[in-house]
Amino acid sequence: QVQLVESGGGLVQAGGSLRLSCAASGRTFSSYGMGWFRQAPGKERQFVAVISWSGGSTYYTDSVKGRFTISRDNAKNTVYLQMNSLKPEDTAVYYCAATRYSSAVVPTLYDNWGQGTQVTVSS
Repeated sequence: QVQLVESGGGLVQAGGSLRLSCAASGRTFSSYGMGWFRQAPGKERQFVAVISWSGGSTYYTDSVKGRFTISRDNAKNTVYLQMNSLKPEDTAVYYCAATRYSSAVVPTLYDNWGQGTQVTVSS
């Protein structure tokens, strides 16, 4: 089990940037693939990005490719999501999650979830 706490959300104008952080407890952080998901009001939770155990492999949903970057620091038990060129449609609650798989895009393959952090992009 790993416990996750997100931070870094907020209100930003379109075209701006934010960096989300997700701090994990536990000694086995490096054995988890880490993903970011988001959920807008009235919509299903959507996959955003995932990074493999070692950080050597990443994968993004098409709508954020070239704008978002996922990274991790296993020494600090932290995963990051750098979000640039933000758009109003990026507005959502962002969740980080841990999976026993190297990478996964389906929420049901994730065992542990953070509480979420709100990102609001104004036009």
